[in-house]
Amino acid sequence: MVNSSASIRKSLAAPPHFNPRSVPISHRCEDQTRVSDHLFNANVLRQRFASPPAWTPEITDENRHVIASNIIAQREAEGLTTEAAILLPIVMQSNGLHVLLTQRTEHLHDHAGQISFPGGRKDFADESIITTALRESEEEIGLPSDHIDVIGTMPEYLTVSGYRVTPVVALVAPPQAYRPDPFEVADVFEVPLSFLMNPANHEVRVWHSDEGSRRFYAIPYADRFIWGATAGMLRNLYHLLKA
Repeated sequence: MVNSSASIRKSLAAPPHFNPRSVPISHRCEDQTRVSDHLFNANVLRQRFASPPAWTPEITDENRHVIASNIIAQREAEGLTTEAAILLPIVMQSNGLHVLLTQRTEHLHDHAGQISFPGGRKDFADESIITTALRESEEEIGLPSDHIDVIGTMPEYLTVSGYRVTPVVALVAPPQAYRPDPFEVADVFEVPLSFLMNPANHEVRVWHSDEGSRRFYAIPYADRFIWGATAGMLRNLYHLLKA
């Protein structure tokens, strides 16, 4: 009997009431190369994405499991959408560049309660994956497109929930206020880009279960716990900037 994509996703996902904060830290990445401070500048970031250096995306355990289990191929065979996009918004505040993140509401089907970027599935009417990221950002947090300057994209990131996610990187002029959709978004907050790009703040945690071992990245910040796909995409931004 062939497993459905839903059953495969369930076998790879964390168990009910899984608490990633309780998973032991294997190591921190403090011995890795730091991103140069001069890159924390809007114009320099534009130039970096306009002419990116050679760099290699990091393949996380999540991506490996998705590829090995053929989750995305099965979802496509079932006629389900697999293309998605997130906006990786770098907000140009007066005190420096910050990354905007959201906390998802607890009742959502995928990644409930987790910290994420605004984004979602590509709609049939979307002209491009960038259109998807812009539309979802306005729907989720009320971020108008005229505040967004898209500077580039990063390679697709595969998720256990069965999506091929394209991170769309943008510089954002801060609006007077965000207007989060209360159904999807519990909170909107910002983290300094310099903090997120400092590998000393990147943790590798290893979870052991009957299904085997899984390792994932975590980037704790104050009372926030950034982990999973969001941390994995931030790691890829780190690799691009340090290259």
